[in-house]
Amino acid sequence: QMCIRDRDNNLNVTRVEVGPQTFTRQDHEKLVTGPEAMVMIPPRHYCIIQNPVERKDGKIALDKLNQIRVRHGDEEIRFEQEPFPLYPGEKLFGKVSPLQVVAPNTALKLRCIRDYTDGKIKRVAGDEWLFEGPGTYIPRVELQVVEIVRAIIVKPNEALRLRARKEFVDTQGNKRKAGEEWLVREAGAFLPMVEVEVVQTIAAYVLTDKKALHLQSTRTFVDVFGKERKAGEEWLVTLEDTETHIPDVYEKVIGEIKITTLTSRQYAVVLDPVGADGKPQMGKRELRKGEISFFLRPGEKLESGIQNVHVLDSEEAILLRAREAFKDGEKVRKPGDRWMIYGPDDYVPPVAVEIIEKRRAIPLDENEGIYVRDITSGRVRMVTGRAYMLEPNEVLWEKNLPPVVDELLAKQHTSRDRADQPKGGVDFRRNKTKVVTFRTPHNSAVQIYDYKAKEARVVFGPELVMLGPDEQFTILSLSGEIPKRPDVIKSLTLLLGPDFMTDVVVVETSDHARLSLKVSYNWHFEVDKKDTQKIFQVPDFVGDACKAIASRVRGAVAGHSFDAFHKASAELIRTAVFGLDPETNEPRNRLTFSSNNLVITNIDIQSVEPVDQRTRDALQKSVQLAIEITTKSQEAEARHEAERREQEAKGRLERQKINDEAEAEKARKSLLELQAQSATVEASGQATAEARARAAAAAIEGEAAVKQAQLQAEASLIKGEAELEETKQKQSAEIDHQKALNELEVTKAKELSRIEAKKFRDVVHAIGPNTIKTIAQAGPEMQAKLLQGLGLKGFLITDGNSPINLFNTAGGLVGAPSQ
Repeated sequence: QMCIRDRDNNLNVTRVEVGPQTFTRQDHEKLVTGPEAMVMIPPRHYCIIQNPVERKDGKIALDKLNQIRVRHGDEEIRFEQEPFPLYPGEKLFGKVSPLQVVAPNTALKLRCIRDYTDGKIKRVAGDEWLFEGPGTYIPRVELQVVEIVRAIIVKPNEALRLRARKEFVDTQGNKRKAGEEWLVREAGAFLPMVEVEVVQTIAAYVLTDKKALHLQSTRTFVDVFGKERKAGEEWLVTLEDTETHIPDVYEKVIGEIKITTLTSRQYAVVLDPVGADGKPQMGKRELRKGEISFFLRPGEKLESGIQNVHVLDSEEAILLRAREAFKDGEKVRKPGDRWMIYGPDDYVPPVAVEIIEKRRAIPLDENEGIYVRDITSGRVRMVTGRAYMLEPNEVLWEKNLPPVVDELLAKQHTSRDRADQPKGGVDFRRNKTKVVTFRTPHNSAVQIYDYKAKEARVVFGPELVMLGPDEQFTILSLSGEIPKRPDVIKSLTLLLGPDFMTDVVVVETSDHARLSLKVSYNWHFEVDKKDTQKIFQVPDFVGDACKAIASRVRGAVAGHSFDAFHKASAELIRTAVFGLDPETNEPRNRLTFSSNNLVITNIDIQSVEPVDQRTRDALQKSVQLAIEITTKSQEAEARHEAERREQEAKGRLERQKINDEAEAEKARKSLLELQAQSATVEASGQATAEARARAAAAAIEGEAAVKQAQLQAEASLIKGEAELEETKQKQSAEIDHQKALNELEVTKAKELSRIEAKKFRDVVHAIGPNTIKTIAQAGPEMQAKLLQGLGLKGFLITDGNSPINLFNTAGGLVGAPSQ
């Protein structure tokens, strides 16, 4: 088990000495190493020796100098054998290692690093192959273990996608080219070859009756169902084909298709349906009615999705148009024909029919209407006062109005003061297909012009105006605000009055004093029933009338001075406006405009103010001075009246004070008398009450003492009786308790005696009389037999410490029966 290395210095040769032996070193020898343990390789182990020695016919080869020949740079694998030493130059690479055991479903990937022949197989450096388990791998210096390859478990409904790294023939005999891909579908453990690369694990798609798989071919191939698929071809895999499907390497999954289900009240139109040959019929349309379930094939799509059957009630209809020529019952429809299906009914349109719209009868009151246009003739008419269903060649017509008319219709002006109307627009969305209606207010008029008939009509309120297709409102643009400005008020109605309007007129007197007059006019229209259009002859009657009246006022004021005008302004203005009656030489009471029958009946001068600032200040000062003088005189009168009233009040106060003092003295006298009487009554009443109280208290104390004594006596009697009764009951209870204890003791003694007697009787009965007799005779008989065995007639044993009555003993011995 041990060895040493010894060098011969004369020959310079190192040799190995293996034990067991006794080694004697010579003078020319030198011990290099050792003693050291030899290399031991247990069973199923190996080691690698670097720079191994050469062997020839099982012996170590030596050179001509008797040196051990070594294969420098080489390695040698040694397996189980007897312990061996390492010769000079040899090295142990690593440790002694166990042989590698390859488990099932695993393999070692080996690579050849030197050319060699493995049986009949010639291996070339660079070759790779698998050593599959189960088994024990025996290493070789020509081979290198690259890695451990573990089998991939292919589960049900799974497949492995493989790619060939180089050209080879697989285990099933199929010739594979470099880069080629294929699937392994068999469930179980799969150990990939070194020429194969595992791309991925593909899970199967589970197909149901409600789900299908949309696939596309990436190249021409034959699928798992044996069908040839062209490159770019698309198809569906459904439950009818297979329950699960694993896409092939040349199949691209576009998506999962959900089933389309139609109920009995639904239908769908399929565009580009797939024909019997499996190819889409481009441009065709196919109608499918429920109840039905189907998958949309590649290229197919639904037009407008799933649609419900059109259910029509008695007031509904559907407008249809033919897409192409077809026969509808006995009638032939041409492309573009329009017709209607009336309810009550349900309708599913064929593929040759297009639904334009669903119509419903429009209910109309007497004051409601719609505009209807005939698309064949272009004529527009108005329908009112009944429920109306449009004909196939009719459509609703929209009547457009100017924006200002739409705004006025939304406001529905009824206010008499047009200046208070808002200027902003109104958010009003009118249904343009309905007849335009306007409620004409009381005491007003509306003018409507028919552009087709080229005539106008006037409607007086209160009345409802309904515009025809070719009629429009006449818009009044009136002056407004103060002073008047043109085009301030827009209105559809003309108020007939009586009403008033206010204006500011600037005039100048003969002495050049400029004055601003605020004047109001009362007006109304006189309507001629034969010529109703006359009141609309002047578009802005307000501005026209104000301008005419202002002109007359300015002319009249210009001929008078300021003082004269200030004294008789109202009379001058009325005369200027209305003029004088030639018969009475008095001012008239009205002014009539013949152009539109507008009548001014009254003029009210609300204010007169100078336009010049200095004139206005002087006038204001004079007015303030007059007001101040009037105010001071009124203050003096009020002060004098207040002083007089104050003196009268002081006299009444003094007189009242004297009367009050007299009454107080009388009241004080009565109080003193009452106090004296009260003191007398109080003194006598207190003495009487005290005496009566003391007598009553003494009587009560006596009665209480007697009652207390009686109660104490009764309590003592009750207490004695109770104690006596308690003593009697206590003694009686003790007697009863003692009796019960005595009875229990007697009963217990009787039971114990009975039990002992029964026990003894049972024991005797169990042992038997013969056994008892035998037990009684056993002692004497044994003693007699013992004496007989010893040959003694009798004996006595004593320790010398106890006295013995020899007389009784001798008597016993003498009286003993002989044997």
